[in-house]
Amino acid sequence: MARIRTRGPRSGADGESGMVTAETAVVLPVLLLVLAGAVAVVTVVGAQLRCVDAAREGARAAARGESSEVVAELAGRVAPEGAATSVRDAGPRVHVTVTVEVAPLGPLPLRTRLSAEAVAQREPGAPGELP
Repeated sequence: MARIRTRGPRSGADGESGMVTAETAVVLPVLLLVLAGAVAVVTVVGAQLRCVDAAREGARAAARGESSEVVAELAGRVAPEGAATSVRDAGPRVHVTVTVEVAPLGPLPLRTRLSAEAVAQREPGAPGELP
């Protein structure tokens, strides 16, 4: 006569279901940290790109001979919220710098300062110094 073995209550799929729950409980916080880090990186990179675009926009306007106020306004349209724009006259060239402080994780106290500078050659016929 052949014996038929049956599995006990702790073997097979039923016994491993508790293991899956424990592994998920250990891995879930790590996944959340990775997700938060990815969101922070995307936020910082996006703000940096906006600063670069704003500085370039301001430098083009300054090269055309626009006033510092107009340059700051044009750069401010493209720059992230709260950004500061500075225009520096350097003879035949103009330097526009856009700086902003970003909180990539929202309300958390982690903040980083981003800055971008663009330099443009004055166009022929443009005023020699910024008004």
